[in-house]
Amino acid sequence: MARAAGASVYSPDMLATKYGSRPIKVTLRSLEVLTALGSFAAKLALDRWRGQLDQRMRSRAAELREIFTKLGPTFVKIGQGLSTRPDICPPEYLEELAQLQDALPTFPNVQAFSCIEEELGLPLESIYSSISPAPIAAASLGQVYKAQLKYSEQVVAVKVQRPGIEEAIGLDFYLLRGLGVLINKYVDVISTNVVALIDEFARRVYQELNYVQEGLNARRFKKLYADKEDVLVPDIFWDYTSAKVLTMEWVDGVKLNQQEAIEKQGLKLLDLVNTGIQCSLRQLLEYGYFHADPHPGNLLATPEGKLAFLDFGMMSETPEQARFAIIGHVVHLVNRDYEAMAQDYYALDFLPPDVDVSPIVPVLKGFFDDVLNSTVSELNFKTIVDGLGNVLYQFPFNVPAYYALILRSLTVLEGLALYADPNFKVLAASYPYFAKRLLTDPNPYLRDALIELLFKDGRFRWNRLENLLVQGSKDRDFTAKDALQPVLKLLLDPDGEQLRVLVVKEAIYVTEAVVLGTAIDTYNSIPDLFKTLVFNGNASQPFKFSLEEQQKMLELRDRIFRIWGLLTASRNFDPSILQPVLQTLQEPAARNLGGRVVGGVTQRLAARLLQQVLLS
Repeated sequence: MARAAGASVYSPDMLATKYGSRPIKVTLRSLEVLTALGSFAAKLALDRWRGQLDQRMRSRAAELREIFTKLGPTFVKIGQGLSTRPDICPPEYLEELAQLQDALPTFPNVQAFSCIEEELGLPLESIYSSISPAPIAAASLGQVYKAQLKYSEQVVAVKVQRPGIEEAIGLDFYLLRGLGVLINKYVDVISTNVVALIDEFARRVYQELNYVQEGLNARRFKKLYADKEDVLVPDIFWDYTSAKVLTMEWVDGVKLNQQEAIEKQGLKLLDLVNTGIQCSLRQLLEYGYFHADPHPGNLLATPEGKLAFLDFGMMSETPEQARFAIIGHVVHLVNRDYEAMAQDYYALDFLPPDVDVSPIVPVLKGFFDDVLNSTVSELNFKTIVDGLGNVLYQFPFNVPAYYALILRSLTVLEGLALYADPNFKVLAASYPYFAKRLLTDPNPYLRDALIELLFKDGRFRWNRLENLLVQGSKDRDFTAKDALQPVLKLLLDPDGEQLRVLVVKEAIYVTEAVVLGTAIDTYNSIPDLFKTLVFNGNASQPFKFSLEEQQKMLELRDRIFRIWGLLTASRNFDPSILQPVLQTLQEPAARNLGGRVVGGVTQRLAARLLQQVLLS
């Protein structure tokens, strides 16, 4: 940890002091950047004047990607950042900039090895018994070697920071911040604090320069997510790690975009992608700490079939309120409740509370009514992202960094899966997780979302519960016990009277359906000869309610039986899990609820009996 004491930290004042006295260097870099970006802006202006802006958007987006690559590490990072901002860039630019790779020329071994010796305070030959003669991979901020530690013979990956990287990005951020000050002062059209955005982005990039921090990120990530047997996070070797050198366990594996090589190992790409999706959902919505750069180079398929995560320089966190709001947003999408979806943008921190969301509602409706012709699980995630991107681009949204990175994360995973199966849908793979969380999480926000999903116009939607159980049971962590307890606690809550009224009414319907449905089935199983003898020569239906009503009762009863079957078929089901339920039912509030149900059922069946007598 002491080796990280000298790690660079972003400080606008320090940059101003450093480069304010170096006008020639600043001028030369300014000219280089302005020439590249100015010529690009001129071409855009010409396209607009000729009316070819939309027609040439794709080619211009590719040109911008090349410009950012040539301008170096800072602009590569800027391009990658813009690729996650649908509120700033049109879809064509998002797709092109997403292709930006951290691929820059390697720097000489002499410089790299000298950096290792200087940072670790030891000669190279006393640290490693062997080290690769050339870098295994090169990125914008550093390059990686494969080596073997001398003391343990452990094979490791050694990441060495690019020489002069601090100087390069420091100068660029000094220039960009100066531009931001001018924009804030003179450009009234842009209401966002541009300087604040640049400062936040610069802090993130500088954090990536501190390899000790990256090691701490990896350790935290491993603690949270490597409990699953199909996820691998490499160990960090702290004795050989500093601010500019990171040593971690070597992972043998194949990049996730190399399908043929993966299948040669007897593995299935879709299984690995599904593991990535489930792990990503836990990252984004359970603990909120997530890998913010999951491109194919950072995801490996190991020979054992595990999914290995690499490169923990860029991490992000989802605020707790936003985690629950995202799940609620999916519920509102399922219900096609576009007004509630628009309101979600407050909780997601897309909009300040004083912004009117009513104009957004018809746009959401126009887009989702079209794409929701398919079921939610059949939707292509990229279609939704592109559609939402168009919505966000039309309105004054401020998409938080965490949300943009979430979209990028899931889009990358779906893109990888589409190589193997053009019909793969990331939402279909994600829905079991959402269903499990809705059924088992005691958080009040999610409990309200569950009620909203299951109840409509005073009636319980049993088909929705059945579907949630079907989907939730596909999640390996789902159990019936987890689903039953929170529901009962919610039902018996002192503030749950409105829900209890709905549940009592529904319990009456269900009991009637089970009792009368069983009577109908029993009658139908009697041979016609006996029906004639028992019912005075009349073998027709003796029940004095319509065949349509009888059919509805049978359908409801059968659905209830299927739901019970789903609960009992869940993993590790044991009748003893009902003991806490029975204990809860002994509470006074529960006994009162049971009494109301029994009274309602008695009245309902008595009314049916009276109907039979009067109409016979």
